Amino acid sequence: MPTGLVALLDDVSVIARAAAASLDDVSAAAAKAGTKAAGVVIDDAAVTPSYVTEFTPDRELPVIARIAKGSLFNKLVILLPAALLLSAFLPWAITPLLMAGGLFLCFEGAEKLLEKLGAEKHGQTLEDQPADAASFENERVSGAVRTDLILSAEIMAIALAEVADQGIIQQALILALVGVVITIAVYGTVGFIVKMDDIGLHLVKRTSATAKAIGGFLLRAMPVLLAVLATVGTAAMLWVGGGIILHGLEVLGISGPAHLAHEAQDWVEHATGALGGVLGWLTYAVLSALVGVALGTIVAFVVHAIGKARGKH
Repeated sequence: MPTGLVALLDDVSVIARAAAASLDDVSAAAAKAGTKAAGVVIDDAAVTPSYVTEFTPDRELPVIARIAKGSLFNKLVILLPAALLLSAFLPWAITPLLMAGGLFLCFEGAEKLLEKLGAEKHGQTLEDQPADAASFENERVSGAVRTDLILSAEIMAIALAEVADQGIIQQALILALVGVVITIAVYGTVGFIVKMDDIGLHLVKRTSATAKAIGGFLLRAMPVLLAVLATVGTAAMLWVGGGIILHGLEVLGISGPAHLAHEAQDWVEHATGALGGVLGWLTYAVLSALVGVALGTIVAFVVHAIGKARGKH
């Protein structure tokens, strides 16, 4: 199971079963889903701020809102019907499609890593002073929505597996509920994170010494936090993408790579006592990320070689 979504597997299982058992009480199911969304919030909340940190404060929330709308479109218009159709007619295709998405995450993460290490940059940043700000924003939103599509596909696939014994209408309602609740949780969290500096600026203008102290702390902490999130976001792409590949290979009968990663995780868990759970998870995440770096670097090399051969940057 992809490391970045290990906790999410159990979480979404509980959400889906709760919704299946209580479709007449949608509000109660949504409340339970909201409290169980922490697994995916970590990955998405780490990845998404990197798409909005270069914008001016007045564009941050509008950009997040556009990404959130794209996320809902991904889940409800693209993935929900696709998941139901694939489950009914081509269940064998779900794993290869998820692996293709995982490979895309590896590519995106490896490209970002290579750029940070000094390789040629691909795509614009605000430092490049793009001539068309609207086109730049559209490009950033499109990139975020593409990344969200892969993570959302994992969520929907996990939820679908847990309610496979339900009727088609029940499955659709449950998947829609899970998708909406998690989207609100993720992008609400992201919006709060990127606006914390504005909250800090507001607090430092208050007369209360406590408010001023908190505001000053937020203003000092936010640049550091956003820089850390940008790094964690790149790492999340790699460990989730690599984890998807490892799990997919295991499902397809090639269990060696995943088995080695799980053995390393188990050894660390047993060797480190009270910290075993955290360090074991970290071990699997690192190994998944290394798989993601290797595969993503290969894909990036091929993609850009083809682009240069066709005369495109």
